[in-house]
Amino acid sequence: MSESTINLLRDLIAIDSVNPSLVPGAAGEKQVAAAIAAKLGSGGMDVQIQQVAPGRSNVIGVLDSQQKGRSLMFCGHMDTVGVAGMDAPFDPAEKNGRIYGRGSQDMKGGLASMIAAALALSRNGGLPAGRLIVAAVIDEEYASIGAEALVTAWKTDAAVVGEPTDMKIAVGHKGFEWVEITTEGIAAHGSRPAEGRDAILRMGRVLSRLETLDRELQARQPHPVHGAASLHASFIAGGRELSTYPDQCTLQMERRTIDGEPNACGLTDAETILNDLRRDDPEFKASARFLFSRPPYLTPADHPLPGLIESALEQRGQKGIRGGMSFWTDAAVLGQAGIPSVVFGPGGAGLHSISEYVIADDVITCRDALTELAKEFCSGR
Repeated sequence: MSESTINLLRDLIAIDSVNPSLVPGAAGEKQVAAAIAAKLGSGGMDVQIQQVAPGRSNVIGVLDSQQKGRSLMFCGHMDTVGVAGMDAPFDPAEKNGRIYGRGSQDMKGGLASMIAAALALSRNGGLPAGRLIVAAVIDEEYASIGAEALVTAWKTDAAVVGEPTDMKIAVGHKGFEWVEITTEGIAAHGSRPAEGRDAILRMGRVLSRLETLDRELQARQPHPVHGAASLHASFIAGGRELSTYPDQCTLQMERRTIDGEPNACGLTDAETILNDLRRDDPEFKASARFLFSRPPYLTPADHPLPGLIESALEQRGQKGIRGGMSFWTDAAVLGQAGIPSVVFGPGGAGLHSISEYVIADDVITCRDALTELAKEFCSGR
């Protein structure tokens, strides 16, 4: 069974599922979704396809005991980020107990664990009670339209999102907000400073204030699960040619948010900075606008799921450690829809980098822990 789980992981890595919203023209999830649907179906699970966008569908596998109990969802995303700079990203290679390839850690390792756990239950008498749903969703790496569509049609009593947590039981994670700031100048010949106003240099003032704010955010008392809030400048663009004063500069920034912060705090921060700069210089012209956001998430403090995962790990000689994740996950979408969730998945390294791997033993341990979790939780024990 261990070898079949690793073979499943290899098969998933070998399928290009780069998100087309991130990389125009990329393959998307169609082929990997078909492979997952076939795998779940071959294991005796009821498989349903939920179309979310043209050529992009969620795959839902259902294992129903037909006995009264609780329902549990294993949720994971099928898409990956791009592969620029990688050598053989879809050729899974094993070295020193690590499986390399794009998506190996984020998050086809977790997907393989969840699928294998469900198939193990299906092939060995099924669940003693309750219902298990395996949901493979699209688009987590961009806007999570897959998870948003999922929760309109599927509800469970709890969920595990199999993102890579290094075997930690994550009971929360940060949120994020994207904000765009534009500074305005006046185009003029580079030899005529009296006529021109440099929008890029004016953006420099904004960047200096943002850097100060980031230091202040990270110096505050950290949240016990989420840690400290932060921000960074993601993209910047401006100017026309070398000998012309730039009349516009645009910055797109990301603000990582924690529980207790108000909605749109990133936009508020940006507008406060711009107002301060306008008071310092009446000629300073700039604006800020909201682009997109996702909230932070916390698992309900009294929920039994983290404790059950701890017990399942301890049965396998591992100590369950709770904590929070710095990255955002679909657990927030599930949580907002009334599905209490934890994040739990295998370890590895190289998220979004040119050398990504997952630890093979962790994939197996996650599978076994999830198998035990499903039996215990769905039975109401």
